Amino acid sequence: MEKTPKGFRLHIGLFGRRNVGKSSVLNALTRQQVSIVSDVAGTTTDPVEKPMELLPIGPVLFIDTAGVDDVGALGALRVAKTRQAFDRTDVGVIVVEAGTWSEFEDRLLAELAQRETPTVVVFNKCDLSEPRADVLARLAEAKAPAVRMVASRGEGILDLREALVRAAPEEFINAPRLVGDLVGAGELAVLVVPIDLEAPKGRLILPQVQSIRDLLDVDACCLVVKERELRDAMDRLKRPPALVVTDSQAFLKVAADTPPDVPLTSFSILFARAKGDLCEFVRGAMAIETLRPGDRVLIAESCTHHPIGDDIGRVKIPRWLTQYVGGKLLIDTTQGHDFPENLPEYKLVIHCGGCMWNRREMLSRILRCRKAGVPIANYGLTIAYTLGIFERALGPFPAALEVYRQANRTR
Repeated sequence: MEKTPKGFRLHIGLFGRRNVGKSSVLNALTRQQVSIVSDVAGTTTDPVEKPMELLPIGPVLFIDTAGVDDVGALGALRVAKTRQAFDRTDVGVIVVEAGTWSEFEDRLLAELAQRETPTVVVFNKCDLSEPRADVLARLAEAKAPAVRMVASRGEGILDLREALVRAAPEEFINAPRLVGDLVGAGELAVLVVPIDLEAPKGRLILPQVQSIRDLLDVDACCLVVKERELRDAMDRLKRPPALVVTDSQAFLKVAADTPPDVPLTSFSILFARAKGDLCEFVRGAMAIETLRPGDRVLIAESCTHHPIGDDIGRVKIPRWLTQYVGGKLLIDTTQGHDFPENLPEYKLVIHCGGCMWNRREMLSRILRCRKAGVPIANYGLTIAYTLGIFERALGPFPAALEVYRQANRTR
């Protein structure tokens, strides 16, 4: 279970002032000394992550954050890291010393409520004081369950586990399929997997592995080929496959070798639907039409891989965009959880598939772009649009295809 990718884990973030016992709560939950515990305020500097199994939910990722009330220049950097954790938190836990609720905790609760993040409040150190009755009444009204704990002694830990299980979002418990809903039981999907310099030695990348597993889960058949062998493989089939899925970088060749009546899309577009909002990404990709030479574009990568050779985000997509626009664009790149505050300076944000992330963080970025009035697309949709095969790549997704067609009709 330790090897379960982060993107499949329920992210549980612990927030609160310095020295209220967040690390003690995490250690009690995991029954391990995951975070250093000290009487000195600000002992936790960067978010500490601990993957574990929380039955009956399954795999989860606990995030112990630095105190949001940290001070000074270094404290400001710690607070910034903590605020990034809000973006990927599926369930928030506010830890507060019993009897000390203030406007600070109200702001934390409001931040999580604004993001529609289910929240559990832990009143720690209940051996020293009790939570106020008026605070408990307000939390009940806000539907934020309250748990009394003495984390240093492990008291209240079962109540907290039960509250976390109840708070888990329905979309996590019954997660949507990645590709299995597009291919029926007994039907065949052909997965086109290029092997190039960036392909990891001895294994497939995560989107390909997850797609294979999802197809097997619905009793579908799966054929994996490289792009050079696709045409020969298709000729050998007695009947056409239900779907062809390709790495976006091979879109043009795969589209040429796949019969027009066979549905075709890419792994990246599958992840646009599973991790984010496919229709929003479709609208974002259509904004490529409005780009002009000299415009600023942000390319955001969720993982921190080392670019090799003809890197898709740093070389190929900028090249395809430049060719489509007809002139040089100003392109910035971010990696990991970093995301700029100056979003309005960009004409378009292009995001990777986010296979290493949970859906919450991708939706948070979409929301930030929407608030800034900046369109956002993802790699696969961007590539399909610039190569002129956008409509075909959306064929398996009727709602997204209708968004595209309706927008074309109103142009």
